[in-house]
Amino acid sequence: MDTAAPTATTEPILLRSDAGGMTTLTLNRTRQFNALSMAMLDALQEAIDAIAADRTVRVVVIAANGKAFCPGHDLKEMLANRNRKFIGGQFDKCGRIMMSITRMPQPVIARVQGIATAAGCQLVAGCDLAVASTAARFATSGINFGLFCATPGVAVSRNVTRKQALEMMMTGEFIDAPTALAWGLVNRVVPPEELDAAVQALATTLLAKPPAVLAAGKKFFYRQAEMDMAAAYKLASKVITDNMLGDDALEGVNAFAEKRQPQWRK
Repeated sequence: MDTAAPTATTEPILLRSDAGGMTTLTLNRTRQFNALSMAMLDALQEAIDAIAADRTVRVVVIAANGKAFCPGHDLKEMLANRNRKFIGGQFDKCGRIMMSITRMPQPVIARVQGIATAAGCQLVAGCDLAVASTAARFATSGINFGLFCATPGVAVSRNVTRKQALEMMMTGEFIDAPTALAWGLVNRVVPPEELDAAVQALATTLLAKPPAVLAAGKKFFYRQAEMDMAAAYKLASKVITDNMLGDDALEGVNAFAEKRQPQWRK
């Protein structure tokens, strides 16, 4: 199934495909290198909201067609609408999408085949996991155009160290995929011809896990990351106690003892 927001040529700018519990959202503004226009942001938000409420979807992949993953916001559109309401509204929309990705119960994997800059790098950082091609490059390059990448910095600084994040935001220079892997911005780097297989392998691993436990674990992870250590341990103790007393842990432990594959709740 495809979901799309039309452009002037009615070409779909966002594609959706579903297979075996995995949903892929594909950015499809190839002529604009998949820049995040208002229409693209609206389409992404609508799709993410629908997927978050769909219990048949177990894993989400965010991908892109063309040479680039995403160069960030559509600067031509922003220059044509250079007022506080439009510009601020666009950044707010983007922030809501990042928070929606964090809050949706399903794990979200970024499939990065090309450059990801500014808000495109933010989108990669905002996903739970990321697999990149060796052809991918990353930058928070706004500084080169007189614009500090403040909003991308929120997500990027929660993936890499502060000095690495500041280097990216202050210099605007590209880092290659191996550097992104070493810094913690992506999880895996593979040759371009192996990208789809690597994404599928990671998704398949996640599909084999109990969905309710993954959802609760994802919610806990992001909550505890913003807490001090004492509060984080208090929350962790409650979460893992509830988990241990739940049906999935009972099934998992019994399956281990009985030397069989567990049958998780849908």
